[in-house]
Amino acid sequence: MSEPLTFPSSFLWGAATSAYQIEGAVREDGRTPSIWDTFCRTPGKVLGGDTGDIAVDHYHRYRDDVALMADLGLTAYRFSVSWPRVQPTGRGPAVQRGLDFYRRLVDELLAHGIKPAVTLYHWDLPQELEDAGGWPERETAYRFAEYAAIVGEALGDRVEQWITLNEPWCSAFLGYGSGVHAPGRTDHAAALGAAHHLNLAHGLGTSALRSVMPARNSVAVSLNPSMLRAVSDAPEDLDAKRRIDNLANGIFHGPMLHGAYPETLFTDTASVTDWSFVQQGDLGAIHQPLDALGLNYYSPTLVSAAENAPSGPRADGHGISDHSPWPAADDVAFHQTPGDRTEMGWTVDPTGLHELIMRYTNEAPGLPIYITENGAAYDDKPDPDGRVHDPERIAYLHGHLSAVRQAISDGADVRGYYLWSLMDNFEWAYGYEKRFGAVYVDYATLARTPKSSARWYGDVARTGALPSEGAGGGA
Repeated sequence: MSEPLTFPSSFLWGAATSAYQIEGAVREDGRTPSIWDTFCRTPGKVLGGDTGDIAVDHYHRYRDDVALMADLGLTAYRFSVSWPRVQPTGRGPAVQRGLDFYRRLVDELLAHGIKPAVTLYHWDLPQELEDAGGWPERETAYRFAEYAAIVGEALGDRVEQWITLNEPWCSAFLGYGSGVHAPGRTDHAAALGAAHHLNLAHGLGTSALRSVMPARNSVAVSLNPSMLRAVSDAPEDLDAKRRIDNLANGIFHGPMLHGAYPETLFTDTASVTDWSFVQQGDLGAIHQPLDALGLNYYSPTLVSAAENAPSGPRADGHGISDHSPWPAADDVAFHQTPGDRTEMGWTVDPTGLHELIMRYTNEAPGLPIYITENGAAYDDKPDPDGRVHDPERIAYLHGHLSAVRQAISDGADVRGYYLWSLMDNFEWAYGYEKRFGAVYVDYATLARTPKSSARWYGDVARTGALPSEGAGGGA
């Protein structure tokens, strides 16, 4: 039997969630609707007509949930703040009752020795800001900066790790391009404008946080870069890969890490927009020094030129829609990558995570990396004794954590890993159909039951070592 793989003693072992997916309490303590509250009430948008109205009621059960994290041995917890809970219209002063929830949550985490990591924006834009135009409008970036300062001032004395945006690609291209996410718009020009203004929000928000917080605090962003592969080395397939790389990756890491968009992005999308929404000084505002980079990874993406590609709705891992999320890329085809698949239909491929880490180690030399999301959905069910065994998830985690450890051996400065997700929860347009949690939630009673993967992951967190393949944990 091979020796366990050990991680650095300072490595953070965490789990991640987001506000709309777990909190519930959507009408309590001054919270007003977000774009997801509205989207969920639009017929046909969310599977089963599900909503996050109750979700898993974390708003009222957070103390028990933190105790569960501590019992599992987690050393870090990444959660998001609900913008409409803190600043209901997206403008003006904070609602202290909303901030107080996050103050209590942070205090509870610290009391249990768990390091909090705050994500400011995980997709729940206040509906009033969407009514005023949403992310395609420049004003939304300025509103985000004000919101960032409010939260930073309230929590910055106790929270050291901060993330401005989670997966801005999804906000821009699923929200405004394909329409499979809130607010459900299908306008490629708006999607590109949204991407730029999310970049601007990140830069302005980073500056706002630093203006109100201790200098020791870390500011990062969580991107979900596509780990792209071309079907062949044919020039047209490599060009398809390049174009999607611009739209998936360069559009965000270009300005954030390097202060410039890829030049070919402008020519590739000239038929959609003239990019006149990029104003003088924007790239400087966006290009703020970062203290860390968050990477979210689930599965690689395989592309080619569209010759002989099947027609009909596109299934490219982001939901099925008659509208593509990819502006000016109708002649690019997306293919199912080979291998075992999760309940989302996503291929299990840890090599993609290793490649992604190494790419960004080269893209941003010296910048510490955190894996801020990684995990899998499986059809988990309790056995007759009420235990939930999920060996597929244990195998998934083992493979991906092995990939992280290999990247560290190869010179990457990876500081921590956040499992997605702590608990089963509201999975956006899939409603409650897909279970990503290490903890099983009975949606009828909201009872929490750690799955065998939660115990396995807890053992890894406590020991800082990855057991040899096949060694599992009990429920």
